Amino acid sequence: MDFFAILTFLFLLLSLYYLYPYFHKSPKNNSHIKNGFKIYPIVGILPDFLKNRHRLLEWFTEILNQTPTNTAVLRRIGNVRAITTANPSNVEHMLKTNFENYPKGYGFISILRDFLGQGIFNSDGDIWKVQRKTASYEFNTKSLRNFVMENVTVEIKTRLVPGLEKATETGQVLDMQDVLERFAFDNICKVSFNVDPRSLAGDGFSGDDSGEFMRAFEEAAALSSGRFRYAFPHLWRIKKFLNVGSERRLKESIATVHQFADDIIRSRMESKMQNSEEDLLSRFIGCDEASPEFLRDMIISFILAGRDTTSSALTWFFWILSSRPDIEQKILNELETIRARNGKEIGETYSFNELRDMHYLHAAISESMRLYPPVPTDTKVSKNDDVLPDGTFVGKNWFMTYHVYAMGRLEKIWGKNCLEFVPERWLENGGCRPESPYRYPIFQAGPRICLGKDMAFIQMKSIAATVIEMFHIVVEEKAKRPDYLLSLTLRMKGGLPIRVTKRSVASN
Repeated sequence: MDFFAILTFLFLLLSLYYLYPYFHKSPKNNSHIKNGFKIYPIVGILPDFLKNRHRLLEWFTEILNQTPTNTAVLRRIGNVRAITTANPSNVEHMLKTNFENYPKGYGFISILRDFLGQGIFNSDGDIWKVQRKTASYEFNTKSLRNFVMENVTVEIKTRLVPGLEKATETGQVLDMQDVLERFAFDNICKVSFNVDPRSLAGDGFSGDDSGEFMRAFEEAAALSSGRFRYAFPHLWRIKKFLNVGSERRLKESIATVHQFADDIIRSRMESKMQNSEEDLLSRFIGCDEASPEFLRDMIISFILAGRDTTSSALTWFFWILSSRPDIEQKILNELETIRARNGKEIGETYSFNELRDMHYLHAAISESMRLYPPVPTDTKVSKNDDVLPDGTFVGKNWFMTYHVYAMGRLEKIWGKNCLEFVPERWLENGGCRPESPYRYPIFQAGPRICLGKDMAFIQMKSIAATVIEMFHIVVEEKAKRPDYLLSLTLRMKGGLPIRVTKRSVASN
């Protein structure tokens, strides 16, 4: 069979697959949902999808705002049906009440398997439970918190601050997103694997040999995420089979990422008997299931969680702060109060208890993540037919997405000023109030709630407090909002170019 015969066969096969669902309709049509996506015959939402492909988050937000219960049904070309919701009751139903019916599912897992394998963020059932239980034990220990504090402090004092000080002397334009990603990458590797990649350690924030890995990791995450947004949902499988285009680049990027993870595993396995450190990787090495592939998938998943989410949150936070000197001054006032109370000088790092007292800074970071969530959407797949609390029918094997980005922009949840940056909405009785994780699912909720939430806030508040107190950040071209790059996290397209000047003590 020649090449063109194979293509013809695949085309016919896919045509049958795409047309099948139009002759086998769902028993329920969710007719109660009004003003949602326009569903065209045969092609589903394809015309509007192509029209809004460059602004998918805004498009979905507009649609969800128009529907009575902030839930919309969509059908893509082929056997792909999905529900998207920004309704907190539905989110609680998915993530807690009927958790067992909404796993990641084969349809989701298969798309990310090449990159994430069966890591904790791309697995279900016993594989997920083993990883969750092992990681949960480590994240709940006081020793880990102390280890995180120690590593964050060292990274700030010996790498971040000296690098920013040098930039003030040279007038160098820095990409703050890149700086933050390097910081987070060093930190998660040291905390989780007892490995220091030194990506933030060199001249002008360019560290050792991690540059190739960083580029490969970013490309692998972006291309893997892009598989979800193909106009023809299964086209990526054909490209993968033929090893062409983006799938060829993805394969090459993943090979680089896997090599990095494999090198860590090999090094640690060789020194296992001499290594007394009880980091996360050590605990996983001790699991019965700890094959090289299992360990590799774990490493990649934790790099994704530790590097990409906190750096995304802080990148958008610093961009917002660049045009809000009033908010910046309130943060400075809070930091000055904490220093005065504890008799500390500027330049000394903060303790865990001092970070806990930074209520306004915590509120400002929380507000930034409300508008620019590090993970803007999350998707599950229904195991069985179900009905959501708002009356929406969900069919077996349908994709079920809760839209975190849209939820942060709903008047029903956050009031008429939902599009404004108002840290004060989080303050109550002198502290930063907790919010329901089903109204604010930044760190997910239910059995899959993020284990690293506290670690993330330690890192984000430590970095933000030091940078704001010691430096003045000037964002280049801050007049317009930067474009975002839809990857597995909400990265800023083109980075965040900044200039840095030292802040005078008097201005505090």
